[in-house]
Amino acid sequence: MTAASPTQFPTTWSRPPFIKRAWLRWALYFGALVYMVLSIGSVEVNWVRVWEGLDRGLRFVQGFLVPDFTSRWDDILIGMEESLTMTVTSTVVGVAISVPIGIGAARNIAPLPVYAVCRAIIALSRSFQEIIIAILFVVMFGFGPLAGFMTLSFATIGFLAKLLAEDIEDIDESQAEAVRATGAGWWQVVTYAIQPQVMPRLIGLSLYRLDINFRESAVIGIVGAGGIGATLNTAMDRYEYDSAAAILILIILIVMAAEYSSGYVRKWLQ
Repeated sequence: MTAASPTQFPTTWSRPPFIKRAWLRWALYFGALVYMVLSIGSVEVNWVRVWEGLDRGLRFVQGFLVPDFTSRWDDILIGMEESLTMTVTSTVVGVAISVPIGIGAARNIAPLPVYAVCRAIIALSRSFQEIIIAILFVVMFGFGPLAGFMTLSFATIGFLAKLLAEDIEDIDESQAEAVRATGAGWWQVVTYAIQPQVMPRLIGLSLYRLDINFRESAVIGIVGAGGIGATLNTAMDRYEYDSAAAILILIILIVMAAEYSSGYVRKWLQ
């Protein structure tokens, strides 16, 4: 009798293909490639306009190299003040409204009717891009920062409430069960078992949303919702590329300052 050969195990591992049938997998790859080629071919490119736009793009780049902070400084200062005011107030109001909605949208602590209503509010807030909401509020309240404040607050609710609800659903249930075992009520469970677990994440998300709201304030201002975006749009319409470059540089600097500041705050909290 011959000795049984030892069992041979593979020495390397490779991820199995998502689609096991090779012919079907390659057919899907080929179909996706054909679709991409046809999609690109359907884009109507006006090469004359592209050629003419190169000169305008060059002038804009040249203006970026020599930004003008002085000729429109008063308008830039007013626009920056409006943007920062909209950013801070809309973030504070949005976070204040998002917290109860986020708690109600967490399936593990909210009853089904409350869960359904809060999820519907989140879905409605996330259904539309900020520029569309800004146009609606400009029509309702007129031009100015009020429309921008309402737009950013509305967008903050959909963003923050959804992420907060998901964080609450992912908590360590053992801590909540331990607090319930002491005879604590629903609000005490939220305060002593859930709040300590989600608070650092909530503060980090709030700071991140503050950064987003400032950048969005520059976009929604283009449709008349106030802020630095309106000043930037005016400078672009007048072909004042040096002033537009100055505005963009200030936006970049403020966003970078907010990013570094939020990083320090998150480290301090952790």
